[in-house]
Amino acid sequence: CYGIARRARSRGLDPEVFVEIPRAEDLASRCEKLLEDWHVEGVAERIRELSKGHNREEVSLLVAKEMAGQPAKTREEAIDRAVRVGLAVLTEGILVAPLEGIAGCKIGRNSDGSEYLSISFAGPIRAAGGTGQALSVLIGDVVRRELGLGRYIPTEAEVQRFMEEIPLYKQCQHLQYTPGNEEIEIIARSCPVCVDGEGTEETEISGYRDLPRIETNRVRGGACLVISEGMCLKAPK
Repeated sequence: CYGIARRARSRGLDPEVFVEIPRAEDLASRCEKLLEDWHVEGVAERIRELSKGHNREEVSLLVAKEMAGQPAKTREEAIDRAVRVGLAVLTEGILVAPLEGIAGCKIGRNSDGSEYLSISFAGPIRAAGGTGQALSVLIGDVVRRELGLGRYIPTEAEVQRFMEEIPLYKQCQHLQYTPGNEEIEIIARSCPVCVDGEGTEETEISGYRDLPRIETNRVRGGACLVISEGMCLKAPK
């Protein structure tokens, strides 16, 4: 079937001259094929080995820790790759969330000079579901500890920004669960990883604008989803 499809595509009548969907026989090889642009060759075999003695959530954390230790051009690239691989395992290699849902990872500095990890989420993280959204932050926490990065220490304005932003996002898009101010504050103050995001909505916040460590004044849909439907809704789990 692939041979026939390749011959048909080679005629140049379709948008691409190759078959875009790679073949994969199980979860492990789906994850490797899905993330081939991130140079994760050989990860499928490791996922298979770990799967023999661990459940999927444990495999995602273990393989992310191992990927963080693999050679990379920068620490940020190593973290980015590790978080994506862990999320791909959680979502069984069939969703777009590990590709499009994470806009990137970066290392920032707290006011005391210590380093922290910031994960920028985008709208398609919704596809991962609440558990996947919450666990992607947990994966980031495990990876940052593996690499010796400190905790994120939010400023008062960054905490208040979320308390204004999440209800505003609720006005723009559907939310499975809308947390109250107390819940938002607990998560925003206590989360050791900075949950950030791209500005996905046209609406802008009016109160806590132009914060030095937040790049946009627009509502960050991915970050709001991760905190509301992920960390707050799935906290008991």
